[in-house]
Amino acid sequence: MKREQAAHIDELVRAASGHGSRRDAIIEASWRRCVNEHNLDPVVLRDPCIVTHARLREHQEAMDEFLHTARFGVETLYREVAGLGYVLLLTDAKGITVDFIGDPTFDSNLMRAGLYLGADWNEPHAGTCAVGTCIATGEALVVHQSDHFDATHIPLTCTAAPVFDPSGALAAVLDISALHSPQPKESQYLALQFVKSVAHKIETAHLLNRFRREWIVKLAPSPEFADVDPAYVLAVDGSGRILGFNNRTRQLMMRELECRPALADGRPLAGRPLSEFFDLQVDDLPRLMPSRPASQRMVRLALSGTPLFAQAQQPPARVASPSPLAPAPVLPKPLEALTCGDGAMLEVAARAAKLVNTQMSLLICGETGTGKEHLAKAIHAASGRAGKPFVPVNCAALPETLIEGELFGYEPGAFTGAAAKGKRGLVMEADGGTLFLDEIGDMPLTLQTRLLRVLAEREVTPIGRTRPVPVNIRVIAATHRDLIAEVKAGRFREDLYFRLSGGVLALPALRQRADLDWLVARFLAERGGVLRVPFELSGEARAALHAYAWPGNIRELANALDYACAVAGDAVIAWDDLPDRIRHAAPVATGPCGTAPVALLAGSSAVGGMAAGGTSPDERGALLALLAAQRWNVSAVARALGVDRTTIHRRMRRLGITSPRHGDEGGN
Repeated sequence: MKREQAAHIDELVRAASGHGSRRDAIIEASWRRCVNEHNLDPVVLRDPCIVTHARLREHQEAMDEFLHTARFGVETLYREVAGLGYVLLLTDAKGITVDFIGDPTFDSNLMRAGLYLGADWNEPHAGTCAVGTCIATGEALVVHQSDHFDATHIPLTCTAAPVFDPSGALAAVLDISALHSPQPKESQYLALQFVKSVAHKIETAHLLNRFRREWIVKLAPSPEFADVDPAYVLAVDGSGRILGFNNRTRQLMMRELECRPALADGRPLAGRPLSEFFDLQVDDLPRLMPSRPASQRMVRLALSGTPLFAQAQQPPARVASPSPLAPAPVLPKPLEALTCGDGAMLEVAARAAKLVNTQMSLLICGETGTGKEHLAKAIHAASGRAGKPFVPVNCAALPETLIEGELFGYEPGAFTGAAAKGKRGLVMEADGGTLFLDEIGDMPLTLQTRLLRVLAEREVTPIGRTRPVPVNIRVIAATHRDLIAEVKAGRFREDLYFRLSGGVLALPALRQRADLDWLVARFLAERGGVLRVPFELSGEARAALHAYAWPGNIRELANALDYACAVAGDAVIAWDDLPDRIRHAAPVATGPCGTAPVALLAGSSAVGGMAAGGTSPDERGALLALLAAQRWNVSAVARALGVDRTTIHRRMRRLGITSPRHGDEGGN
């Protein structure tokens, strides 16, 4: 044990015994909790606890909506501190790190220190630390070097702020940490202000997203900031009841209750009338719209009389819910053109339509030939980047020795054989548009590190250049591989996987789709237009196409129809015009009504979508068929659908399906 660690342990033991210390009161109180309540031994040096990938996914799925809102704030904060040696952690309310950004160059050091995705920083396990002590106290704080309880954490400096949900409960903790820092604790106070500011912005954004169809009231102490940077934000329903608020508003209302203790009766703040805290009724809100000068929008706190300046945001007009027979929502034309009536593809297109203009990266999964690039192009064409470049990169086709220069570009004379004028690189070519990384699972590990930095910082450094170049790109990646399995095998970076999978779209295989005839008609029309022949299928040829399993999916279908059109004697494509492998193939196994059971569930398989998606009339029967086919082995069904088995269990409970094994978990 090092001398400084031994001295730290001696000080900690004395403080925990009640002899006092030179530490801040919040640190000293945490030390006593660690010894007296958590039963932590200060002499024991603990290794960091990194939870399993399955547990991490459970924690992330539990706060999926919040993570999507928080990600922009997380990346914004990292850009503010990039280059200063910090890593950024976002944990859930239990202290599990669910998002992480750091310099990939120092990955091994960060993992050894526990500054990594999946790390458990709860105080009962890790002792005094910024995240754990923030969870315990609900306060933003700096835990600097020897403030930490565990002597192995002495080199670290950690600064954390709580992020609360709209009801006032702790939702997450935002933390920036560094492996090395100046000795004075005061060196981290500016970092503390950064973290508190971004945590406030995240919880306010989450509130606005959650209650975007309700009245939003924003308040500031001065009229100059009422419309620019309001400190207090709350949501109000049409009857004047408070629905949610950010933490500064919660603190404001709690101070008001101190003025009249009789009202501090333990009732939650949410659900109370607006007039209990402000001299406002819901009918007064229209006069607080931004069309009036801020100086004329003064309101007072009901109990203390403190003046504030308000801005009210009116809820959007309510749209009547469509009847069950109403048509499905209209999709953007490029996405609508991907299918004709297949439920799984319609669900993929509908989900993609919601993501077209977000900044998050997308990951498209599916077997080879399912149309991943077509979907990526449709998303690009439906987005605000439609007039900008769409740059496809086949990560499996580029030689490993050339891929770095092709992706990131290089300066003139950067290496032997470099072009005299240098090269911009595909990332820079995609500036303003979309970079499509096909077969991302085949990218070498060394390049994954550089790509991670591009995604995190939105800048690229060409070979031979010392200063990075900012780029404005939307990244869509695609793979036929199981990237989670690749991560477990050490062939794909876990942090890159989570950076790419802001939204995951899973394309069904062709054998699982119900629109084969539409696809065939579309291909035949295209080929017939070129050859000026109105091609159509004979009954026997159509039956053969339906009976085939299509391991090569849509690409194989296109090739087969090209062949059939070329050898057909006239406009009618007969059975013997088809390729041999299709004519002599065994029939594909189908479920009820000739539909592969997995097709009915394929659209729900992406990122826990089964748990959140709606229920089709055939969904219960399809899941029952899959379970029966796998002899009620839930793990086998989960593998077939590409989801965790916990997702299957949730779907079974929702559909009222009970295993005949009566709770026997064997094989599940």
